[in-house]
Amino acid sequence: MSIGLILGTGLRFSEMEEQYVETSTPYGQAFLCTTALGSQQILMLRRHGPTLNIPPHLINYRANMWALREAGVSRIIATAAVGSLREGIRPNSLAVIGDFIDFTKQRESTFFDRPKERVTHVDFSVPYCPVLSSAMERAASNIGITISRHVTYVCVDGPRYETPAEVRMFSNLGGDVVGMTGVPEVILARELGMCYGSLAIVTNYAAGTSPHHISHSEVIKSASSLQQIIYELLRQTIAQVSNEPPCCGPDLETC
Repeated sequence: MSIGLILGTGLRFSEMEEQYVETSTPYGQAFLCTTALGSQQILMLRRHGPTLNIPPHLINYRANMWALREAGVSRIIATAAVGSLREGIRPNSLAVIGDFIDFTKQRESTFFDRPKERVTHVDFSVPYCPVLSSAMERAASNIGITISRHVTYVCVDGPRYETPAEVRMFSNLGGDVVGMTGVPEVILARELGMCYGSLAIVTNYAAGTSPHHISHSEVIKSASSLQQIIYELLRQTIAQVSNEPPCCGPDLETC
């Protein structure tokens, strides 16, 4: 099974069956589901758990990514609900993430966390898989939707939303959208040699720029309204890359 799909908040595709199997890893338990997206067999994982009860800061990211790799996944497409930091990136739209800024504080973000014979470093000059990103952009063009490209994702711990001051800071630092789940997934995927691309679902303007208070129900409603478009975009993306060789090796450096 070479293609993995990680689903975030608010998405439930009626076309896809979901029967999860518990999988043991050196980092704990993960829940995987073998299913079909269109004509392609994929391995799916809900990062918040099969019953969507795990908050962002308690997700076992290492177990999830290890389980996908051990199941034979070499490419991952992940969705992530985000708030917009830019007026031009509007709610109820989609974006392809091209870079990230990590503001998480309490997450296990590497598999290289213990003393070994050599210290290991990982290159992130190109943080997200260019093949998967380009395939998502082509799929968006094919179905006639506008999609923001190469946006910079700011990741925070949550589960609270950001303050207006934090939003201004993130924007000044070059962030375009803000979310709670994309890091360390992207880091762990690279360490394990898996291609990783991320589709952002823009559900609202971030705090201080939104005309009203942010609520989780708003996030769910926005993601749900885009559900069929997202399904078709993912279907076309996966069809494009199903026979492509992986291109994002870990590129590890030891010293």
